[in-house]
Amino acid sequence: MKIAILSGKGGTGKTFVSVNLASIILNSLYVDCDIEEPDGHLFLHPLNLTENSVNVKIPHIDNTLCNDCRKCVEFCHFNALASIQHRITLFKDVCHSCGGCSLICPMNAISEVDRKIGCIQRGIAGHIEVLTGMLNPGETSGISIINRLMEIANQSKRVTIIDCPPGSSCAVMESIKDADYCLIVAEPTIFGSSNLKMIHQLVSLLHKKCGIVLNKCLDEDNPSEEYARQAKIKIVGQIPFDSYLATANSNGEIAVSKNEKYQKIFTSIYQNILREIKS
Repeated sequence: MKIAILSGKGGTGKTFVSVNLASIILNSLYVDCDIEEPDGHLFLHPLNLTENSVNVKIPHIDNTLCNDCRKCVEFCHFNALASIQHRITLFKDVCHSCGGCSLICPMNAISEVDRKIGCIQRGIAGHIEVLTGMLNPGETSGISIINRLMEIANQSKRVTIIDCPPGSSCAVMESIKDADYCLIVAEPTIFGSSNLKMIHQLVSLLHKKCGIVLNKCLDEDNPSEEYARQAKIKIVGQIPFDSYLATANSNGEIAVSKNEKYQKIFTSIYQNILREIKS
């Protein structure tokens, strides 16, 4: 079973919910797909780490074979190739690794070579297996890393918690495509409700079961709660605005391991999710 945790933007508490949910599930797998800023490992502190590189294919031009016909330049819609002084030049940082240029070259002057874009770390934190994707700074896309993470997750028999990237980008869609349930974390503000609506539209487009956790709740109007009720989305849990949580997060602590109140809250959230999946 795979549960994807989403949010419309950073700072809503997505990773906080993810690591605490993983911590109350026996034999869970935590997958950090927030590859540009992965920080779940800062809470979980996995041990026995192994690391594997993630590579993509980029073109290599053999200028002894190239006749500068520029068909590859015309083909590349990302402008990663240019003819400069009758030599084909590659701008590797904007290459999308589609492989089309090597197929279209009439002189067979273009082959493909590996380029490292990041890595995947794998470790153990108590009863939790931890997978962390890390994209190298400056890279334009980490879809290959997310796909590799999900390949590993699909082979696991553990209950999987997927900590998705924030927002609704292609990376988010790749993170949730195999999820059995999507849990959206929302703040009690007008901006929070707007972001909630955006993510709800995405998961609805992909026909995913979903529910909401309302985070940072106060005893006042909650626009996100109002949107959930209007859209008839199940609210599976509410987490109060609490200075204790701010301190615990700042110290990289898991709330369910330190505080019985939050152990009960997250146990209830997980039980509600299970009921929703079975319904």
